[in-house]
Amino acid sequence: MTDLATRVAPPRETALRRAAPALLGYLAVRALGLLVLALWSAARGKSAYTLLTARWDALWYTRVAELGYGYEVRLPNGDVHSNLAFFPLLPWLERGLAAVSPLSYADAGFVVSLLASLAAAWGIFAVAEHVYGRRAGVCAVLLWAVLPVGIVQSMAYSESLFTSLAAWSLYAVLTGRWPAAGVLAALAGLTRPVGLAVVAAVWAAGLVSFVRERSAADARAGECTPAPPVDGSTQRVRSSDGAPDEPRAPAAAGRALAMLLAPLGAAGYVLWVGHRTGRGPLGYLDVQAGWRNGFDGGLAFARFVAEKFTSFPSALAAVAIVLGVGLVVRLYVVCVRQRQPLPLLVYAGVVTALALCASSYFGSKPRLLLPAFPLLLPLALPLSRLRTSRSVLVVGGVAVASAVYGAFWLNGSGPP
Repeated sequence: MTDLATRVAPPRETALRRAAPALLGYLAVRALGLLVLALWSAARGKSAYTLLTARWDALWYTRVAELGYGYEVRLPNGDVHSNLAFFPLLPWLERGLAAVSPLSYADAGFVVSLLASLAAAWGIFAVAEHVYGRRAGVCAVLLWAVLPVGIVQSMAYSESLFTSLAAWSLYAVLTGRWPAAGVLAALAGLTRPVGLAVVAAVWAAGLVSFVRERSAADARAGECTPAPPVDGSTQRVRSSDGAPDEPRAPAAAGRALAMLLAPLGAAGYVLWVGHRTGRGPLGYLDVQAGWRNGFDGGLAFARFVAEKFTSFPSALAAVAIVLGVGLVVRLYVVCVRQRQPLPLLVYAGVVTALALCASSYFGSKPRLLLPAFPLLLPLALPLSRLRTSRSVLVVGGVAVASAVYGAFWLNGSGPP
C-alpha cells in the first residue's frame, strides 16, 4: 500500500457546512423513497408506517426494548428463534427514548433509525472526503442513499445505527483519534454481530501503525532530528493505514486504549449470552443456529443459487444473483487496486465476507451488505468527475428506480 495525500480535517465549526450538500441530498433521496412507499402501500391497502416499524426484525427489537431478553419462538420443525440473537444497543435506545417521551417503542425505533441514518450519511461523507475530497464525499453519500435496499435505512432496524458508528469509528482511525475510534467500535459491537468488522479495522490499523513507528524509530537512530517547520506547524505523514504518523507516547497510549476498548462491546454481549444460556462462549453460536444462521464459507448460498438454475423462471433470478455477487467482488478488487486506506479495506472485506459466506436467510444478504459503504467509493470517484448537471441526472434517475423498488420490496417479500 502506498501513502495517500494528506488532507487536513476541516475545523469543527465548518464541518456541518461542508457536509450540508451531502446531507441535504441524502434527505431528498430518502424523502422520495418514503413518499413512493406511502403511495404504493396506500394503493395496496397497507400502512407504510407499519411496514417500517412493526414487521420482521423491527418487532423483535421492540419486544426486547419492552420486555427484555428471554422471549423465544419454537417452530414445528424444532428450530428455536430466540431474541438473544439481537444485539442490545438499538433496544436500549428505543427504551430510553420511549421513557423520556410520549413515543411508543416502535416510534422510538423509527426516530432512532432516522437520526442514525443522517449520522451515517455524515460519517460516510467524512470518510470519503478525507480520502478523496469533498465532491467524492457527496457522491458517496448519494450512492449509499440510492442503493436498491436503501429503504432499510429508514426502517426500525439496526443497519443505520451500525453504519453510523462504523463510519465515524473509521473516520476517527483515519484522523488519529484513537480513543474515540475504540469507543465507537465497542458501541458498533453492541449493535450487530458484524461489529467484528470495525474491531478488525481498528486492530489492523493499530498494529500496522505500531510496526511503522518501530521501523521509523529504528531508521531515525543515529540520524539528526530534522528541524521543525519555520512556521511552527507540526508535520504529519499519512501512511497506508490512513492514520497520522505520531510516534509520541500519548499517541501510542491512545492507540493501545482503542485496541483494548474496540472488542469490549461484541465480546461482552456474546459472553453474557453464553452465561445466560449456560453454554459458555459458544452460547451465542447456539442461539444463531436456532435461526439457522452460521458461517459456512458460502456453501449454503452456493447451493441455493445452483438450485435456482433448475427451472427457467428462477434461473433468471439466479443469473441476477451471480451478477450481483460478481459486482460486489469486483468493487472490492477495485478498492484494493485504488489503494484505499487499510482500515477501509479490512472493514469492507469482513462485512462482505460475513454477508456472502453466512448461511442466513438468503433474501437478507443485500441488506447485510448495506454497511459496506467503502465499496461505493470506486463508483463515487467517476461520478464526482462528471458535471454537476449530469451527476444530478444520474443520481436522480437511480433514486427514482430505488424508491420504486423499495416500495415494491417492502410490500412484497421485504427484508427479513
